[in-house]
Amino acid sequence: MGPPRFSLSMQSWDMVMARARGEGIHIGISGWRYAPWRGRFYPRGLPQYLELSYAAGMLPSIELNGSFYSLQRPEAYQDWACQTPDDFVFAVKGSRYITHMHRLRDVRVPLANFLASGVLALGRKLGPILWQLPPSMAFDAQRIEDFLKLLPHDVASALALARAHDERLEGRSWLEAPRGLRLRHAMEVRHQSFVNPEFIALLRRHGVAMVVADTAGRWPLIEDLTADFAYVRLHGDKKLYASGYGDPALDRWAGRIRAWRQGRQPDDAKLASDQPAARGRREVFCYFDNDVKVDAPFDAARLAQRLEVPTGFG
Repeated sequence: MGPPRFSLSMQSWDMVMARARGEGIHIGISGWRYAPWRGRFYPRGLPQYLELSYAAGMLPSIELNGSFYSLQRPEAYQDWACQTPDDFVFAVKGSRYITHMHRLRDVRVPLANFLASGVLALGRKLGPILWQLPPSMAFDAQRIEDFLKLLPHDVASALALARAHDERLEGRSWLEAPRGLRLRHAMEVRHQSFVNPEFIALLRRHGVAMVVADTAGRWPLIEDLTADFAYVRLHGDKKLYASGYGDPALDRWAGRIRAWRQGRQPDDAKLASDQPAARGRREVFCYFDNDVKVDAPFDAARLAQRLEVPTGFG
C-alpha cells in the first residue's frame, strides 16, 4: 500500500479557509523524516510512509532537504506533491554537488541535471529553491555573479536549461511545468566575507533572496532584503540545531516576519549594505532546522500562532 493522495476529506474546510487567510507567510520545518520525532511529534505507531501527510496537515510548508544530498527522481517529487494539500508549499534545497563540490564553478550541466531531476514536478507547490554555501567559501564577486546569471526565474528558462542535462538523466528526467510557474531562489552564506554591500547588490540585481539564518552566532546573520520575498532559517537560538526557541525569541522573530511581510525593515536589522531595499509587501518563508531535540515542529507551531498562520495543532 503506497502513500495516500491528499484530498479535502483529510482536512477540514475550516482549515482550508484558515490557510487562505494566512496567505503570504509560510512557516514550516526543514525535512520531516527524523527517528527521534516518532512518538513525540508523530503519533506512536504512525507508519513512516504517512509522516509527510501528517506533517503537511500540521504545518503549511516544508523545506525539502533530501535534494541537497542526491538527485531525487520525478516519481518522488510527484508522490510528495500528492501527499500534501492543494495549498501546500515546498521549498527545495539545491544540490550540494553544485554548492559544496563544484563550489559554484562550471555548474551549468549539474544545474541542468538538478532541474531535470523532478523539481518541476512539484508544479504550483514549488516554492523557493535554497542554495546553501559551505562555511569555507569566501565571497568572490565574479563567481557569485556567474552563478546567479545561470539561475532561471521562469518556466521557459528553466525547461531550456533542464533539457541540457547529461546522460545520467536519460530516461529519468522531468521536462514539464505549469505555464506561468515562477522560480525563486534564495542564498544562504556561512563566511564572514559575505557581509559585503557588493554581495547584497548582486543579489538584488538578480532577484535572489538573502537567507536570514539564525545559527546561534556561529555564522553571519544578514538581514538585508534583496528580493520580493524573504527567506528565514532558524537553526537554533542558543545551540546550533539543538536548542529550542523561548517566548521572547519567538516574539522577536514574529515581529521581524510581520515587518518584512508589510514591506518594512526592523529598526535593529543587521545589514551588510546601507542601500535601502525596494519597498513593497513580501511573501515570507520561515523554516525551523533545530530538529535534534524535536523542537522544530513545536517551535514552528508557536511562531505560526503568533503570526495567525493556521496549523493543525489546535
